[in-house]
Amino acid sequence: MALVLIVEDDQQVRVLAESVLQDAGHTVLAATGVEGAQALLDAHQQIDVLFIDVCLGGDIEAGLRVAQQAKATMPKLSVLYTTGGGINAGMQATFTDPYLFLPKPYTLEQLTQAVAVLVSSAGPRRRLELPPNSN
Repeated sequence: MALVLIVEDDQQVRVLAESVLQDAGHTVLAATGVEGAQALLDAHQQIDVLFIDVCLGGDIEAGLRVAQQAKATMPKLSVLYTTGGGINAGMQATFTDPYLFLPKPYTLEQLTQAVAVLVSSAGPRRRLELPPNSN
């Protein structure tokens, strides 16, 4: 499966996402903020998917900056963005391709499906779409 780095400052959300993705067969690394994320990105050069909260530690664009820096050193990296707050067109314009956006609250099925779509995507780097929810 994939090596997924979760960057989420809400401990309950991070631990649950970690557990769900591990149960889906992925290897998971986790960080609570920018510094932890950067340390893991520096140590692991083959991360497949970065699952990152746009807002970290009260900074509404910290996750965007982490993703941009990670993409600069890992061109094949896919990014799954999330946030409980809204995003504007300017923020979305800085999303790195390929990416998906998964707004909070999301279901565990949506999370595993989004990672699966990013892992299985090949070809041109672009914004990906999740299939319609089966519910």
